[in-house]
Amino acid sequence: MRATFHTLITDLDIATFVRNRHDHAVSVVRWALILVPMAALVGTLCAAFLWSLDAVTRLRFAAPWLLYCLPIGGFGVGLLYHLTGRSVEGGNNLIVEQIHEPGGGVPLRMAPLIFFGTVVTHLFGGSAGREGTAVQLGGSLASGFGRALRLDADGTRILLMTGIAAGFGAVFGTPIAGAVFALEVLAIGRVEYRALVPCLVAALVGDWTCLAWGIHHGVYRVDALIVVDALLVAKAGLAGVAFGLVGLAFAEANHALGGWLKRIVPYGPLRPLIGGIAAIALVFLFGTRDYLGLGTLAATPDGLTIASFFGPDPHPWSWALKFVFTVVTLSSGFKGGEVTPLFFIGAALGSALAPLFGVPTGVFAAIGFVALFAGAANTPLACTFMGIELFGATYAVPIAVACFVAYLCSGHNGIYLSQRVAVAKTPADGLVPNATLREARAERAARRRHR
Repeated sequence: MRATFHTLITDLDIATFVRNRHDHAVSVVRWALILVPMAALVGTLCAAFLWSLDAVTRLRFAAPWLLYCLPIGGFGVGLLYHLTGRSVEGGNNLIVEQIHEPGGGVPLRMAPLIFFGTVVTHLFGGSAGREGTAVQLGGSLASGFGRALRLDADGTRILLMTGIAAGFGAVFGTPIAGAVFALEVLAIGRVEYRALVPCLVAALVGDWTCLAWGIHHGVYRVDALIVVDALLVAKAGLAGVAFGLVGLAFAEANHALGGWLKRIVPYGPLRPLIGGIAAIALVFLFGTRDYLGLGTLAATPDGLTIASFFGPDPHPWSWALKFVFTVVTLSSGFKGGEVTPLFFIGAALGSALAPLFGVPTGVFAAIGFVALFAGAANTPLACTFMGIELFGATYAVPIAVACFVAYLCSGHNGIYLSQRVAVAKTPADGLVPNATLREARAERAARRRHR
C-alpha cells in the first residue's frame, strides 16, 4: 500500500515535470518565432539607416553649402511632425511610457518619421546621434508585431523591450549592452530580469542582421597598456564625478532650453528653424564645423572625430563645444539621439582630464566614452558592458567604477524623462514611489519657487 502510494506520488511528480517542460518548450518556440523575424527586420532597418547616415554625411562634406539649408530642413521636418506625427513626438519617452503602462501602443508611423527626420538632420549638419532613431525603429516595429499578433499587455511589454534591445544592439554593434540597456533604462534601481533572454536574443539577431548587410561599426583602439591598480581605479572614480556632473548638465540643459523654446515659440515647426540658424551662427562664432553631425567622420584629415581623442594630441575644450552644438540642435526639435554626441563629449572630456591625472589619453577617453553616457542615461550596467565590448576587458574595472560613480553623481536627472525612480539613489523627500524623472524635475522646480 505504501509502495503504491509512493509510486503514485512519483508518477504525478514526473507528469507535472514533463507538462511544465512541455509548456516551457512551447513558449520558447512561440517567442522565437516572434522575436527572430522582428529583430531581423529591426536589424535590416538599422543597416539601411546607418548606410543612409554615412551617405548623407559624405554628401554634406562634398557640398558644404548644405549647412545653410539646416533651418529649412528643420522647418520641413517640424512641419511633417506637426501635421502627421504629433502622437509620436514623445520618441523614446513614449516607448518607455508604453512599457510601464501599455495603452494605445506605439504608432507604426514612428519608424518612417524618425528615419526620415534623422537623415535630414545629418544631411544638413545638425549635431545629433542615432540611438534615438534605432530605439524608436525597434519600438515601433515591436509594437506593430504585438498588435498584429494580439499579444496581451504583458507580452507587449516584453516585445517592446526586445525592440529596444534589437535597435540599440544593431546600431552600435554591442548586443550585450543593447540587451542590458533595454532592461535597465526603464527604471532607476531596477532591472527587468524577466525579459533578459528575449532581449539578448533580439539584440544578437539585430546585430548579426545588421552585420550581414555589410555594415561596419567604428573601431576605437586604446593603444596604451598600463597596469590596472588601485591608483588607476581611484583616478577613474574621481573622473567619474566629472563625467556624472557633465552628464547631468547635458540632460538639464537640453530639457531647460527645450522647455523655454516651447514656451516662447508655441508653433512647433519654427523651433528647429530657429535652432538651425543658431547652429550656423555657432559655426561662424567658433570658426569650425568639427562639431556638426555625428562626430564619427570628418571632412578633412585633420578634422576632429571621436577617434581623435584616443590619440596624444590635446583637445581641452572640445567636449564643451560639442555639448553646446548638441544641446542647441536637440532642444530645438531636430530628430536623432543623444548617445553618439555623448560618446564624443565623454571621450573628449576624458582626453582633457587624462593629463591632469597622469593617465594616457586613450585610457581616459575610453572610460569617458561610456561613463558620461552612464550618468546621463542612468544605465551604469549597460555602459559597463558596452565598454568591455568596445575596448576589451583590460580596463573593465576602472570602466565599471567610473560608470557607477557617474551614475550616482547625476542624481535623479537624465535624458529620458519617462524613466522611473524604482530605488532612489539617495534619500529624496517628496519623491513618490515610482515617480518619473519628469515628476522629479517638477518637484524640484516647485521647491525652488517656494523658497
